Parts: sequence; C-alpha cells; structure tokens
Amino acid sequence: MRRVPDPSPRPVPLTLPGLFRAGRPADGSTRFLEVPGGPTLSYDDLDRHAAALAQVLRDAGVAPGDRVAVQVEKSPTAVALYLACLHRGAVFLPVNTAYGEEELAYLLDDAEPAVTVLDPARRPVGAHGAVLTLDAAGAGSLADAAAGQAGEPRDVTRAASDPAALLYTSGTTGRPKGALLSHGNLASNAATLCEAWGFRRDDVLLHVLPIFHAHGLFVALHCVLASGASTIFLPRFDVDATLDALPRSTVLMGVPTHYTRLLADPRLDAARCGHLRLLVSGSAPLPAATHEAFRERTGHAILERYGMTETVMITSNPRGGERPGTVGRPLPGVDVRLGEGTTDGVGPVEVRGPSVFSGYWRRPELAATEFTPDGWFRTGDLGSFDADGYLHLVGRSKDLVITGGLNVYPKEVEAVLDALPGVEESAVVGLPDADFGEAVVAVVVPEPGATLTPEAVRAAARAHLAAFKVPKQVHLVEALPRNAMGKVEKAALRADLAGRPDAPGVLGAS
Repeated sequence: MRRVPDPSPRPVPLTLPGLFRAGRPADGSTRFLEVPGGPTLSYDDLDRHAAALAQVLRDAGVAPGDRVAVQVEKSPTAVALYLACLHRGAVFLPVNTAYGEEELAYLLDDAEPAVTVLDPARRPVGAHGAVLTLDAAGAGSLADAAAGQAGEPRDVTRAASDPAALLYTSGTTGRPKGALLSHGNLASNAATLCEAWGFRRDDVLLHVLPIFHAHGLFVALHCVLASGASTIFLPRFDVDATLDALPRSTVLMGVPTHYTRLLADPRLDAARCGHLRLLVSGSAPLPAATHEAFRERTGHAILERYGMTETVMITSNPRGGERPGTVGRPLPGVDVRLGEGTTDGVGPVEVRGPSVFSGYWRRPELAATEFTPDGWFRTGDLGSFDADGYLHLVGRSKDLVITGGLNVYPKEVEAVLDALPGVEESAVVGLPDADFGEAVVAVVVPEPGATLTPEAVRAAARAHLAAFKVPKQVHLVEALPRNAMGKVEKAALRADLAGRPDAPGVLGAS
C-alpha cells in the first residue's frame, strides 16, 4: 500500500456559517451574484433574503437536524434557501431537477424531510412534512411566505460534527443511499480549495453548473462565499451565454462536456479568455486531447481535480503544474493510498481526511463494506501514483457511468429495463463519448417471441428515468456474455460495443 500525505491546512471555522462570515466583505454592498439580464444581489441582500427564508422554515416547523428537501430550478432564491437551511441548523437535501416522481418519492420516503420545496409545476409526492413551492423566477409559496419577514440571520448553534447536507448517491446495489456531510467536512474542504486555488475577493466566478450537485454547490459556491468573491450566475450552461460572460470572469468551473462544446465554437479564443486566471474541470475524466486543444486555443491550462459526494475534493492539480491525464496530488490535510490488492502500482484508491463523511444515512451496515477496518473510505476507483505523487485514475471498480458530469448507476437503469414487457434481461455500460465523456448504452435480450425495437425500449425507459439516465443506444442481442460463474462480463460487452461503427465514441450521443 502507498500513502501520500500532505501538510494540514490552517485552522478554519468549524461550521459553514462561521466560514462564510469570516470571508464576507466588510462592505455589505459588495456584489455577490449577478444574473445576466436579471437580478443582482449584494452580500447584504443575500443575508436579508436568507434570514427571511430561515424564518419561513422555522414557522413551518423545521428544527435543527431536520431535513429540507429541495427540487427547484437554479435561481438566486435557491442559493438563499440553502443558506437559510444552514442558519436554521437544518440538513439540506438537494434533488436533481431531472428526477421524476418515482425517483423523488424514494428519496423523500428515505429522508423523511420536515419540509419539501418543489417547482410549482411539480406534483407533491409522499406525505412527509410541509410542501412549499419555488419557481425559476423566485416566485411561489416559499417567496410569498418570506415577504414581509425581516431581521438578521440568527444561526442555530451547531458543531463541526453536526450534519449540514444529505446527498444521495448509489453504488452497485442500485438503490440510492444518502451521504451525510457535516459542517466540518464541508467547511474544511472549502477553506482548503480557496487556499489551493488562490481564491480572492476580486475573483468573479462564472457559474454554469447545477446547484443540486456537489460540484456546483460545495465547490463553486462555497469558494465564492468563503473568499468574499462574486459570481456571474447562469441558469444553465449555454455556449452563447458563457462566451458572452467570459471576458468579465476570472474563474470558470465546468465538466468536460462544457469545455468540448466551447472548443467547438470558433469564437473561443485567447482574447475572450484574457481575464481568466483559473479553469477547473471535474465530475468526469477530462480527455488529455481536450486539455491540449484548450491550451493551444486560449493559452490557458485546465486544472483537473478529483472528488466524490462522500469526500468532497480529494486531489487537485496545482496551479501552474497541471498534468493532462492526471487528477493531481492529494489536497492539504487529505491522505490518499492504494489499498489491498494493489498490483504493479495499480490498486483501489482509499482516502481519509477532514472532508470525508462519517457514513450513510440510516445505513450503518455499510460501514463494514465502504470503509476499511482502519477507517479509510473505499472510493471504488482504481489508480496509480507517478514518481511526483500525481494520481492517475485508471478505472472504476464500481460500474458507475459519468455522462455530462452526472452519475448514472447501471443497476438502476437495468432494473427499469428488465421490468419492461418483452425484456428478458439487460446490461448497461458506459462507452467513451466525445461530447458527454461517457454515454449510457444498454444491451437487451428480448423474451422468446417478443418483438422489440431500440426506439420502443428507449421510449419506455423515459417514463421511469431522468433523461440523462435513458440509454443513448439500445442493442438487441440473443444472449449476454457470461463467465463460468454466470456473471455478465461487462468488459467483453464494452469491447464489443466499442468496436461497432455506431458506437457513441464514433458517432457521438444520439
């Protein structure tokens, strides 16, 4: 086993509200957030908005430690709602906006939130707590209840070990499980990233990521709030809007798909990126070719880092020392090692440190499988270290597919496909895709006598799955390849599919 330690970071406030107060500009009129063509919020505006929403949560019966589930479109009010949860001592549960009723119902049944906040167009599911609404423009019953509320934010006293957020993730078992992240986990990681990436108060982060995901919320927004910087806040990634905002930005965080789409536009050039000092890529592997093409076009290197929902950020390429194809060195205070089973320098990546969560929500039995006996978290990834301590990820021991920066778990998709009429069994894998990083591809065995078409299978899957989980391609076969123990050989499937002329890596996502 190999362990690569780094020096511990300087002490930071133990809770997120404490960290954000320490980073807040003395002049509260300093701009915090700007929506191009929309509202602009100062830090004072944000404080007032968060205080009013925290009062709404209190009136709705939210007590410290209660969960608040939020499935709404990205907006300034959604950011203030997150801070309101922290002020109230609640546990913030962001839900992917692409999730349908079945997926949402499972999360609510498991988390049992005291309050659920939904877009007005959505139908409430389950019967857990109060239901409030919030749309992309900041309107709804939540905003109505906040109108007229006043006062300064009053933080409920919380400790570093108290939970701040609950994010659901999955594994090879298929059903999502909640990763419970503490104030200490998130505050320590935010402070470390600000130091490692050189965040300062005159930075302007171009925010193009969703805020139901750790990347957009715990990495991008936390760095802004912890340093007193500002953000240009786009509702979603859009090439035109991103190119328009780049000249006024100093930092861009994105997923590989964003960078490949920017490269496809001839307007991307060095002049447009003249004010940028930092570009960060994560949530999926960044192809070395994309890194080199971006540097050649703009003069800027893309800094790739590595993290997980359960650990937040683990490693990062250093500024000025970016190496394409690696995810950098362990961040200060984080230990990374290769665990048992390491062969020829390649082994399972294991991690420990202040940002690593303590366990899964109501799943204590997983401690024995997800952590080593000496307390290191098993990431499920395979990696190796080079002579300079840079980590190279060479594969995943879990069958996670990352498409466009979003996680898709084959077991979940297979369960939906296997339940469709006429389907005997299925296998889902990820294949390289020039646009999305990986494409979800399904191989389906029809029942004897059944008549299936790839189009019909995809259409049926859309009724049960978020759009990004629906297979980009469906291949019909007579049988799945299996080993002597009867286990489907997904490596053989990937090799066969990758060699076909219609593979995603050849044609792109369909």
